[in-house]
Amino acid sequence: MSNQPLDDQAIMERLSRGDLSAMEALYDCYSRAVYSMILRIVQDQQVAEELTQETFFRAWKQAKSFSNDRGKCASWLMSIAHNIAIDEIRRCKARPKSIRSEDSSNYLMNLPDSSLEDPDEIIMGGIRRNIVLEALRELPENQRKVLEMSYFGGLTQSEIADKVGEPLGTIKTRMRLALQHLRRNLIEKGIKPEQL
Repeated sequence: MSNQPLDDQAIMERLSRGDLSAMEALYDCYSRAVYSMILRIVQDQQVAEELTQETFFRAWKQAKSFSNDRGKCASWLMSIAHNIAIDEIRRCKARPKSIRSEDSSNYLMNLPDSSLEDPDEIIMGGIRRNIVLEALRELPENQRKVLEMSYFGGLTQSEIADKVGEPLGTIKTRMRLALQHLRRNLIEKGIKPEQL
């Protein structure tokens, strides 16, 4: 995780108001850690990339439920990521390839209760995921590329700028526009960010 501490409460308050720059800050700080943890569980890079994106969309949706009294933002975000990854494993009827013995008690404590899973919600989740992927494909290529490099590749905006040889300001603008267009596309398709 970044060595620059975030003011969790300020970031989450801004995020709960729909502030995209707060989402960028949250993503820049925690995306690599989220991706790494998910990858360790699912053992599949493509699935880990998709679930990392889903983690941040869910954080966007659930930002209003965050409380500093119950823990730090990083713990809250990693808990979301962990539950998403475990849900994916359970959906695929597979087990994680390896779990260290010291992690096993935490793993078992965080398993979702399958009796609480609503089949309709599972189906709707798959439909929403397809709608999000379609909305991503509709973005202009230069915006989609930076979004994919960031969300799927785990790169920071500075790393993207270095990799594509463009100024950091250009990358930040493309990222902001991509998130705005994605939000608008999803709303036009009948999906509000809080439904993801």
